Amino acid sequence: MREVIEDEWLRERCYARARRSVPEARAFAARAFADWGLGPRTDDAVLCVSELATNAVRHGVPLGRAFRLRLYQYADDSGTVRIEVHDSGPGWPRTRSSPPGADAEDGRGLLLVAALADKWGVDERNPGKVVWVTLGASRC
Repeated sequence: MREVIEDEWLRERCYARARRSVPEARAFAARAFADWGLGPRTDDAVLCVSELATNAVRHGVPLGRAFRLRLYQYADDSGTVRIEVHDSGPGWPRTRSSPPGADAEDGRGLLLVAALADKWGVDERNPGKVVWVTLGASRC
């Protein structure tokens, strides 16, 4: 981990391309969501962080580089949070056209994210991309 930013509406941290970064990112996010009172959506949000961080480590971060986890809480009293994972790798994540088989060891991460998030997407950055998710405090 390198840089850390924490204020009322934003939490941000960089993580190395290492498996240990995924549980560290999950714990960091869980603390932020608890501070922000995300409530019943906290588990969904933490799972989204876990899946996006795992994808960054496995597919998005070139050797010797890091990924950035940025968490926002909207300042409009909606309780909505935005999760962003920034990486500098090539490629564009996408959900599979069909679910993975029962014995498959991967391929479910973005399907979970798509099912849990209110919205999700990918934006370009130079270099790389930002994979983002928004979740409201409650689903209506």
